[in-house]
Amino acid sequence: MEKKTLSRDGTHIAYTRTGQGPALLLVSGAMSTGATLAPLAAPLSERFDVTVYDRRGRGESGETEPYAVEREVEDLAVLIDAVGGEASLYGISSGGALVLRAAASGLPVRRAAVYEVPYAMDDDDAKARAEYTARLTEALGQGRRSDAVELFLRLTGLGEDVIRSARQSPMWAGMESIAPSLAYDDAVMGDGRLPQSLLASITAPVLSLAGGASAGWMREAARAVAEAVPQGTYRTLEGQSHMVEPGVLAPVLAEYFAA
Repeated sequence: MEKKTLSRDGTHIAYTRTGQGPALLLVSGAMSTGATLAPLAAPLSERFDVTVYDRRGRGESGETEPYAVEREVEDLAVLIDAVGGEASLYGISSGGALVLRAAASGLPVRRAAVYEVPYAMDDDDAKARAEYTARLTEALGQGRRSDAVELFLRLTGLGEDVIRSARQSPMWAGMESIAPSLAYDDAVMGDGRLPQSLLASITAPVLSLAGGASAGWMREAARAVAEAVPQGTYRTLEGQSHMVEPGVLAPVLAEYFAA
């Protein structure tokens, strides 16, 4: 990260700006840092002033306790100030939920786009989210970071063989290092259900995207976001999954944010 700014509670937030044009901030999801979005920022920087940042508690950004979702919205507020006072926002997964909260809070958001915010679409899924929250809270409270990472990976649908393989990979230590931030993403998601009233209060246009190869409930959730926002639009990216390819996503975002 090239720069740091000070959020309202004194937390340092690390970020990088590239390109020229209208301001665009990219928001990562769980178990990710700003570097995760660098492959997407690169093509977008040809038309936009793109900022990627490490959300608090991960990467080169600081952390101040106690955590509150409002502090992450304040982080976005100071970043928007740093890039000119108005910006468009893109967020993936739980980062998309943060983008929607920021847009609803009244920040100067020109346009917003989100990719597969994983809202629960039925009672069984909501119950599973509540169980995840309880087990995650217990694991982190006991300092069992590895168990917390496993819980998250199971929540995403990975099988036990894949998780065992991941534990033996070089990336596991990095995942453990930011495991406490899983609680932050969980908080951003609220009770996991679609926040109808919050979405209805968003005045900025919102593009809600999903992959054509993703699970059906992901597309259902993305469509529900678009339907709940007054100026919402839904679009499917054919052949894409939750791990969307930057080369497919970037042109879609560029067209939307340039409008």
